[in-house]
Amino acid sequence: MNAPDVDAAPPVDRALRRERFGWYSYDWAMSVFNTSVTTVFLGPYLTSVAEDAAGPGGRLPFLGLAIPPGSWFSYVLSVSVVLQVVVLPLTGAVADRTGRKRHLLGALAALGALAATCLFFVADGRYLLGAALFVVANVSFGAATVVYYSWLPDLAGPDERDAVSSRGWAFGYVGGALLLAVHLGLFLGAGSLGLTEGEAVRICLATAGLWWGLFTLVTVSLLRDRPAQAAAHATSGFRQLAATLRGMRAFPLTLWFLGAYLLFNDGVQTVVSLSATYASEELGLSQSVLTGAILMVQVVAVFGALGLGRVAARHGAKRTVLGCLVVWTAVLVAAYWLQEGAVAQFYALAAVIGLVQGGTQALSRSLFSHLIPAGKEAEYYSFYEISDRGTSWLGPLAFGLTYQLTGSYRYAIISLVVFFVAGFLLLLRLPVRRAVVAAGNTPPERL
Repeated sequence: MNAPDVDAAPPVDRALRRERFGWYSYDWAMSVFNTSVTTVFLGPYLTSVAEDAAGPGGRLPFLGLAIPPGSWFSYVLSVSVVLQVVVLPLTGAVADRTGRKRHLLGALAALGALAATCLFFVADGRYLLGAALFVVANVSFGAATVVYYSWLPDLAGPDERDAVSSRGWAFGYVGGALLLAVHLGLFLGAGSLGLTEGEAVRICLATAGLWWGLFTLVTVSLLRDRPAQAAAHATSGFRQLAATLRGMRAFPLTLWFLGAYLLFNDGVQTVVSLSATYASEELGLSQSVLTGAILMVQVVAVFGALGLGRVAARHGAKRTVLGCLVVWTAVLVAAYWLQEGAVAQFYALAAVIGLVQGGTQALSRSLFSHLIPAGKEAEYYSFYEISDRGTSWLGPLAFGLTYQLTGSYRYAIISLVVFFVAGFLLLLRLPVRRAVVAAGNTPPERL
């Protein structure tokens, strides 16, 4: 059998092709939040807002604690995931139990988009408002993504999923790059438009929220619900969640993969979320340089996601992800040694990140889909999403604590190596084909 072609659409009927386009469209819609808000603008901006609000000794008063402004955004990221530990599994249980995924996805995306749009009002030392709005937006982002991911097994067979998942990530990178290009133009031209840099950033944050909400309408209109396995009742979400937690013990190899993914994806998401903070605070790079680098990452990542999808078709998703983790480890070592103000070095490192970022996540998503028992997609993806895009908590916590203890962003960034090494070792030893069969699924030709 020939390896599947990740560039050519598989032969599907018009209805399925329409649904796939709707599914891809949500990656287009939501990726701008991950790119423009979490990765580029909010970290440095909220840090500057926190610095303006700092009291005596340059510390932020919060619940009786004195927090350095440089650690504020990483702690906010961690808090959002503590809440997701409760919200995301419950969301998955409700989605699988009721079968009303379209309504749930639309409601969660609308809430997150509204919170992101309201980040426009974060100014004049309102670091608590910024934190609260981001937590709501990020929790909604994660919960909506759980529902979105759960459609993948319905839209692609075992040998198609790497290609379909990679194509979805490519759509997301194109959408994120287009809006980020507009944001970059707005930020660089702020003075000529009569805006301050802070006002330009606030407009960028708000328009990312509007983009997310508006394009979600396309997704909701094209996707369709599948019948639920059982009728819903008032407490079914909590009961189904409890049943899922008990039932997961019967699939130890699936839990093994989740453990590996939790570790290495915490590292990926922390690098993505806090790279702008590291570059601005430690390397002294300007916001325009950071935005340009992220824009380049978005463009390179389109080809990286599709290219690594093709590599996975020949060599298997597991081997391809393992290779990506080796590259991520090398990226952190190189980041530690980057010279202050070295724009060219930073861009070169960003290009490498772009090549592996999309493939790491797209192939992990499709690989996990093979390890889920039928009818439990949203519930299992809820545990998967707890550590997915911008929702990591161990990594930001390690980064923030290391900075607070050492006062060095270089030590903070190099501390993340442990997540990639530990995740690599766990995934390396996982018998993936046996895990797929144990979950009751048919393995694809190459894993």
